[in-house]
Amino acid sequence: MKIICIGRNYVAHVHELKNDIPKEPVFFMKPDSSLLRNNDPFYIPNWTKEVHHEIELVIKINRLGKNIEKRFAHRYYDEIGLGIDFTARDVQNQLKEKGLPWEKSKAFDQAAVLSNTFIDKTVFPDPENIGFKLKINGNEVQNGRSELMIFSFDEIISYVSKYVTLKIGDLIYTGTPAGVGPIKIGDRLEGYLEDKKLLDFIIK
Repeated sequence: MKIICIGRNYVAHVHELKNDIPKEPVFFMKPDSSLLRNNDPFYIPNWTKEVHHEIELVIKINRLGKNIEKRFAHRYYDEIGLGIDFTARDVQNQLKEKGLPWEKSKAFDQAAVLSNTFIDKTVFPDPENIGFKLKINGNEVQNGRSELMIFSFDEIISYVSKYVTLKIGDLIYTGTPAGVGPIKIGDRLEGYLEDKKLLDFIIK
């Protein structure tokens, strides 16, 4: 099982990080040891002073695929969940300045929060316009809709499958909207897919 993450997929988020709008999807990987399930607490690592939250829609691949055409990509996922891509921003910035890979800041243990519940995409009136949000201590900090993605689910699946064979159970974190920011010990994070609360856990 692979965890494939899409970066810079919402214009407002690209702007808040002072990056250029990508012409093609930017993707990177996290290992399965990054998964944090069951609304278990997230423990801030002692080697970073600035971990940021990034709430994301997550699609789960349901069949084997390689070089998938965009028009067929919708067949490769049935369910949509919610995740948080935790990023050690201070470490990431240091790595970027040196032109080094991001893995140390993105792929650490527990850095990929995942909802236990995935919702059948047919439940949504428009799978291309799904709302999601993150609250910290009851205050909304991120709010996005899939229609605002630069690259759609189908475009992401088609693009990634050119380079990486997709397998049943693979997870694709599809990018975060604007509003990313730091977390601190004691924070309570709640993630919603439309009106359904799928994430609810504490930072330690």
